[in-house]
Amino acid sequence: MGVSRNPEHAPAARGDRMSRTLPVLSGAALLAALSFHNAVARDDSRYANSPLKGWFDSLRSGRGPCCSDADGFAVSDPDWDLEGTHYRVRLDGQWIVVPDDAVITEPNRAGRTMVWPIQGSLGTSIRCFMPGNLS
Repeated sequence: MGVSRNPEHAPAARGDRMSRTLPVLSGAALLAALSFHNAVARDDSRYANSPLKGWFDSLRSGRGPCCSDADGFAVSDPDWDLEGTHYRVRLDGQWIVVPDDAVITEPNRAGRTMVWPIQGSLGTSIRCFMPGNLS
């Protein structure tokens, strides 16, 4: 049997495959980036009329913006503490050490302990942590 010379049966050239694959990969990367943005920064306007909204929106740690109060949540005293020189917080029954660069050092105008966790492929990490007053 001979090799077919019909161009319709010839294997696609490398350039042809790349020109078809690149847009698909680019689209997938864009979709992933948009999904990540929506998962991280979601202000659903629950706090639009709060007098502290602007302050919450401006909060940043060494890990980046905390987004807003809609992304973070209050932590009860039994679920956070200071162990040695590091804060830690209990989320979903697991204690997580708060990285030093995630701690917000400006005065806590909200008064309560707040945490902004990020769920990733390696588990939960802390984007921002704002300690309250331990009782």
